[in-house]
Amino acid sequence: MKIQNRFAWPLAASVALVSASATAQDMPQDTPATDSRDAMESTGGFDRDRHFSGLYLQGFGGIGLLGNNRGTFEFDTNRDGTYSENVNTALGTNAFSPGFANCGATGATRDAGCVTKKEGAEYGARIGFDTRAGNVVFGGLIEGSRSESVYRSSAFSTTPANYRIDRSLDYAVSARARLGFTPGGGALFYTTGGVSYAKIDHDFSTTNTANSFTERNDGKMLWGWQAGGGTEVMLTNNLSLGVEYLYSRYKDDKYAVEVGQGTAPATNPFLLNGGGTNMRVQDKVFDTHSVRAVVGLRF
Repeated sequence: MKIQNRFAWPLAASVALVSASATAQDMPQDTPATDSRDAMESTGGFDRDRHFSGLYLQGFGGIGLLGNNRGTFEFDTNRDGTYSENVNTALGTNAFSPGFANCGATGATRDAGCVTKKEGAEYGARIGFDTRAGNVVFGGLIEGSRSESVYRSSAFSTTPANYRIDRSLDYAVSARARLGFTPGGGALFYTTGGVSYAKIDHDFSTTNTANSFTERNDGKMLWGWQAGGGTEVMLTNNLSLGVEYLYSRYKDDKYAVEVGQGTAPATNPFLLNGGGTNMRVQDKVFDTHSVRAVVGLRF
């Protein structure tokens, strides 16, 4: 953000200065002040009245910061759709007493290592249309985006064994409204909000080689919502730079892992209450806090 300010404002000032100088050279010295604006427009100068009105294309890039999701797993040991049971051994003890972690296990036990969540790059493009009424700007946009951020969650059993689920946003298609204020053109300050439709990917891994594991509803499209705000500065009548914050939230409640017998004996804790167990991450919210740099072309 500091880097943009360092270059954007000097560049905008330079463009305005060059345009004004060129206009002044072409005008007679006795030209009335009221005609200077018309002369500037006729020579393609910096016209603030044209800003933030009409069709635009924008590209953006930044980072997707993740929320504080818990790493706890939940289990449905009789597969009735209710995830509220413990996975108990034949002696009645909790097979997952070693607990859970909000990270990705790298070994069979918690002490063997755990990789924290990944807050990665986010990027995409959008098309939108603005209407300006005085200093008020309102409009809408359609956006496509991708994110490389990853949530990681792990469970540890007494075997010992780990069970790990990584969650990431493959891509999202979003539609948002936008409402802003411009002090006579040149710069825009706005809020934005709307709906989003995203593909959430899940990666499951485990050190348990006895049971069978089947992933269900991986990569399903999920509905969510977005809200945020930002600012946009015109460098020329058609080129703009900006910064934006956007919060995105999705309900990731369709994915589960079905645990079957495999080569395990009938006394296996996953099998005791009904022949198999379904498990999933308890915290089913997938949310990101995005900070973006935006470059746009207006028509």
